[in-house]
Amino acid sequence: MTDRVDLAAQLLRPDAPVPPTLRALAARLAPEARLVPVWRNGLGGLVVRLDPHRARASLFLKWSPPGREVALADERARLDWAGRYHAVPRVLDAGETADGAGGVAEWMLTAGLPGDSAVSDRWRAEPRTAVRAIGTGLRRLHEALPAAECPFAGPRLDGEPAVEHPVVAHGDACAPNTLIDAEGAFLAHVDLGALGVADRWSDLAIASMSLGWNFGPGWEDEFFDAYGIERDERLIARWRERWNADSEPAGGGGSTVGGSL
Repeated sequence: MTDRVDLAAQLLRPDAPVPPTLRALAARLAPEARLVPVWRNGLGGLVVRLDPHRARASLFLKWSPPGREVALADERARLDWAGRYHAVPRVLDAGETADGAGGVAEWMLTAGLPGDSAVSDRWRAEPRTAVRAIGTGLRRLHEALPAAECPFAGPRLDGEPAVEHPVVAHGDACAPNTLIDAEGAFLAHVDLGALGVADRWSDLAIASMSLGWNFGPGWEDEFFDAYGIERDERLIARWRERWNADSEPAGGGGSTVGGSL
């Protein structure tokens, strides 16, 4: 996890294969809509964009097969709650469907947002803008969501039962989960299945570590400046150690959407 890991490689080509069961679900939810593959995570989850005929805005369909790390029902509850305070996708519908292999897949349909993932081709070509949007957006999330009212718990460090710097943390603050608008400003956060009250450094340590995976080395100071905080090397090291122990070798395995969901 210390090497550069290209999370943007999980972005899909428009002609990427999509399971027939997902295509059938998309056709039922948005008849005659054009289906465009967007993202595949390390656990087989998929996100596709649906461009309805004559509609001005796209929809995004998130599909999670059995064995998922985070239940989409749990993510929907977090999105519904966080959306009262912060820019996140609006859930339109959700449910379960056969996965075509004898199991049950979860799905969630959301309204599209007018922006792109921080790891899209455009923003990887403008890394300073992307990095500052990631830092600014994370500070905005931490300040907007009321920790005292949050019904969800986030991660803890072993041996430290008390949260030292409590905020409502994103839970998977890697670069793909920030959306940026056309002007280069923070737009919204996606993939909030692990959102909950935690130490702010659980997000800061991982968000800053993820910068090198897509933008190359040397961007952490820019990130911390945009967020508005001095580095805490002890907590950075501890949270990264915990992340590395829990994550898949390829990195970003829990991230299920990096596009405009």
